[in-house]
Order: sequence, then C-alpha cells, then structure tokens
Amino acid sequence: MVTYFIIALTAIISILAFNNQHLFHALVFNPYMIDSRKQGYRFVSYALLHADWMHLLVNMFVLLSFGQAVEQFYGILFGIKGIYFYSLLYLGGILLSTAPAYARNKNNPSYNAVGASGAVSAVVFASIIISPLSPIRFVFIPVDIPAFIFGILYLIYSAYMARRGTDNIGHDAHFWGAIYGLAFTIILKPALVTGFVNQLMGWLN
Repeated sequence: MVTYFIIALTAIISILAFNNQHLFHALVFNPYMIDSRKQGYRFVSYALLHADWMHLLVNMFVLLSFGQAVEQFYGILFGIKGIYFYSLLYLGGILLSTAPAYARNKNNPSYNAVGASGAVSAVVFASIIISPLSPIRFVFIPVDIPAFIFGILYLIYSAYMARRGTDNIGHDAHFWGAIYGLAFTIILKPALVTGFVNQLMGWLN
C-alpha cells in the first residue's frame, strides 16, 4: 500500500514538473540552496522529480517490482509497525544517499540532482538481505542472476563509476542508498544475517 502511494505521488509530481520549470527548480536537490538559503526540504523533495519519462518509469518499475515484497515482509515481521519501518527505509534512502553530494557541493550553485534512485536502491538491497537467492533477470542477459550476485556487482559498479565521475548519473547515491537499505534492515532484524548466510551456504552446496 505504501509502495503504491509513493509511486503515485512521485509520478504526479514528476509529470507536473516536466512542464513546469519553476516547480522543478523549487524542488531539485541543490546543496548550495540548502546551505545558503536553509531550504532543507530539498533533501526530500528532489526524490519526487525525475529528469525525463525513462528515468521516472525505470525507477518506479524497479520500486514496484521490489517494494511490494519488502513491504509485505516488513508487515509479516513487525505487524502494523511494518508500514512505519518501510516508510523509514524509503525516506532514509532519500536522505542519506545524497549526504556525500551535499558535503562536496554545498558551495557549488550549479550542482543539481533529481530522482528516487537512492531510495529505490535501499529497497532493492533490503530485498537482497531478505531473499538473496531471488532471481533477477535483465533484458540483455537471458539467464537469471541470484540477487546477491547482482548486489555485489551493483555495488562494485556504483563505487567505480562514482569515483570516475564521467557521467551525470548519481552513482554515489545508488551506492549509499544500497548500503543504507542493507544496514537498516539488518538493524531491524539481525537474525536476517544468519538467514542470509544459511541461504548462501545451501546454494553453494
């Protein structure tokens, strides 16, 4: 239910901002404006924006694919509190994934970022610690990849591309969002680590 609400709200704001530059610039993540104008709301509002239709559709499709399972699992573990914890998972991914970019760019007026990728990464990696052997398939790879292998490759790639910094994609947000998703879920349920290891050992054997 929370997943559907997030998708609906994000889609509405993103689509409105596609044709409204004033709204877009008012909500975009800009560390300089946060620091100099004390516009702290931008730490959250940027995740409701996307650069274009493809950016929006990919993020929301991934959130739909993984978010429902994580939300359901949180509900099983924590009952009604699962809604609260799942909301914190997503919100924390929004906030913490941009922390490095904020520290580096708070004196840079030209730095802007949009998109829910950091929060979506948090949800994806929460699902990986819960179910590391779940199959993940890409259009260009005609075989299933266990989720934990995808996770390892994703972290390596994100860290490498963040260090290179040769494109306009927030790879550091992807990386730190993923780390947060893992850490937050483990803190909520430390026994998941044992389950994770047991599943991997069974897979290796």
